[in-house]
Amino acid sequence: MSFEIPRDVQMLGRDITENQLKYHHKSVLISKEFTFDSAHHLHCYEGKCKNLHGHTYKLQVIMRGKVDSRGIAIDFGDIKRIAKERVIDRLDHKYLNEVLPPMNTTAENMVVWMYEEIHQALLDEKLYPAIKLEEIRLWETPTSYAAITRSMMEEEE
Repeated sequence: MSFEIPRDVQMLGRDITENQLKYHHKSVLISKEFTFDSAHHLHCYEGKCKNLHGHTYKLQVIMRGKVDSRGIAIDFGDIKRIAKERVIDRLDHKYLNEVLPPMNTTAENMVVWMYEEIHQALLDEKLYPAIKLEEIRLWETPTSYAAITRSMMEEEE
């Protein structure tokens, strides 16, 4: 792929105005992915996973919102910071049965805990009141994941 070298760099106020930065009024999905390594074992399970073993997990955080006057819904850096503080740094290279709340450390249980942690961070920070946590996906292997959506979390039990 080749690109032409621009003759001039677009400048705010000369080539584009502030009211042109926001292109639309639609809701958009914003996503960031992370990986971390952890060990765990499962209780009340007959199979290989009853023994202590590890995974390289992949976490996908999907948020939904409308863009601000700049055309930005949420800064990717803020998603990264929140996910690292609330989830990744607490689980990376850890024994999950020891660091998570009392639960069987299945992907199905962990994904709900992750949703709760990241959702609470958004509420606590109040930086992006219009942003909603839409979905969390947690891959335990490259072909196996568990997911939870906002509508699933809001369902009556």
